[in-house]
Amino acid sequence: MRALHRGFAAYASVAALLLGTAVAAEVHAAPAPAEDAAPAAGREPEDFGASCHTVVEGTRVTSHCRNPYPRTDRIRLHVECDPWWDLDTDSAPVDVAPADYASVTARCWKEVRSAWVTHEPADPAPPARPGT
Repeated sequence: MRALHRGFAAYASVAALLLGTAVAAEVHAAPAPAEDAAPAAGREPEDFGASCHTVVEGTRVTSHCRNPYPRTDRIRLHVECDPWWDLDTDSAPVDVAPADYASVTARCWKEVRSAWVTHEPADPAPPARPGT
């Protein structure tokens, strides 16, 4: 009976040690608190960048982008193919005007490894109004 109690105590202490390690690792891996996201003095926050949703269907990749901001966004779809011999694809730039929508499509011959969209301003930022 005493041996059974010691065996249970050993298992319980190992379980507590593992649980404590997992909790400590999770607490240690927690992200640092975000710093103040206030814009720098004299600068307004940048309203820019179309919202894109990328869908991979087999070997074809389509990105649907909607621009809710007052500046035109120039997007490009980049597709990385899985086999070494399959050519990666970078689409031609597509301008998404304010309150407009665009779709960009690319494909691989075999499997798709990854796909992403890059953004850049298509027109220069509007000049700041004096006195604001």
